[in-house]
Amino acid sequence: MRSWNYTFQVPDSKKVRMIVHADCKNEADDQFALAHHLMTPRFCVRGIIGGHFYRHPQQFQPDETAQASVEEIHRVMAHMDMDGSVPVLPGAARPLDNESTPQDSPGARFIIQEAMREDPLPLFIACQGAITDLASAILLEPAICSRMTAIWIGGAAYPTGGFEFNLWQDIAAANVVLQSSMPLWQIPSHVYKQMTVSLAELQYRVAPCGAIGRYLFAQMVEYNTARASSAGWPHGEVWSLGDSPTIGVLLEEVEKTDIYTMVPAPRVRYEDMAYLPGKSVREIRLYHQVNARLTLEDFYAKLAINYPPNADR
Repeated sequence: MRSWNYTFQVPDSKKVRMIVHADCKNEADDQFALAHHLMTPRFCVRGIIGGHFYRHPQQFQPDETAQASVEEIHRVMAHMDMDGSVPVLPGAARPLDNESTPQDSPGARFIIQEAMREDPLPLFIACQGAITDLASAILLEPAICSRMTAIWIGGAAYPTGGFEFNLWQDIAAANVVLQSSMPLWQIPSHVYKQMTVSLAELQYRVAPCGAIGRYLFAQMVEYNTARASSAGWPHGEVWSLGDSPTIGVLLEEVEKTDIYTMVPAPRVRYEDMAYLPGKSVREIRLYHQVNARLTLEDFYAKLAINYPPNADR
């Protein structure tokens, strides 16, 4: 495991186990969140799962997208001098066919293995894309629901819902997780978009920080340029690091309960992704805001501390 340059320690009693689930080659912000997870000493990252982006495969074949995410995860970790330090597993190649049949995969099996392992540290999974593999793990072994907490970047604003990319990737899987008993912290689209940065900001704060900083900035600029003909997103000079709240919500003070509410877990209608009353009465944690200042400055600081600007030039 790579050593870090921090002059402080996080007490073991304050640490948590993390599984990071990322559709890491879908676009350009999963890479930032992955690096942030790995640099955060509170997190004991037990494994990283490469998720599919089957419904928007871009230059890949649909069944190849999970493997493309795995390869991108390895690429990011290599630039951090960390490749091989944490298990990386492929998730399912495609969405669920229905709400009762899992898509078995090494990623889903790893979730079950880690959840069922006896460990005093609480377990979280950061789901930064389609939630297929967590839903499959629940279908394969429902007992995991009482042994971990899911943080999901996905879904549109409440109460009506509507189109959102991560939800669209696998609506059936979202319904499985929403209607399960697993504690769920949902960060919908209008909240994760609070993590807006400019490319100039990233050139100044990220690009000078070693091989990983150069790579993170370059791959975002490359993707931004490749999408230049798009009439809408991306917007040309700004970006949302929309996956980074999976770190920020666990850095927040636990007493700060004004940023979320507990709401009845909905079901999602397949035709339009509208929220409907759920079959169960259980509640989920719904975030209304995230601390962008805390999350971004923590990332910039950790990057500069561990990969000092221009030190390798």
